[in-house]
Amino acid sequence: MKLVGKITCLVILCMVVIAPHAEAVTCRQIQVGVVNCLPYLQNRGPLGGCCGVLKDLLKLCKTTHERRKSCKCVKTAANTIKGIDFGKAAGLSGVCSIKIPFEISPSVDCSKVQ
Repeated sequence: MKLVGKITCLVILCMVVIAPHAEAVTCRQIQVGVVNCLPYLQNRGPLGGCCGVLKDLLKLCKTTHERRKSCKCVKTAANTIKGIDFGKAAGLSGVCSIKIPFEISPSVDCSKVQ
């Protein structure tokens, strides 16, 4: 019985440590979201599913750490992808009726994201 109790405690401890990280947003998810917004941001097409993707991603960014991580992923994309209209990027919050917690820019300071 003592072994079963120790195993149960270990399983519960693992669940407590791992569970908060299970739904954390990944850079891959951010990259897919950016791809969905590219036609609009590069003046090649409509908004399409961009707003829906952004809303879903923002729901996953619950902590300051996750928002900063997302900011870094977006900053990398902004520095890598050519032809982004950063004026349109800055307007996504209003167009999509959401609050993006950082500027979509190749020069954003992600350490200041709350």
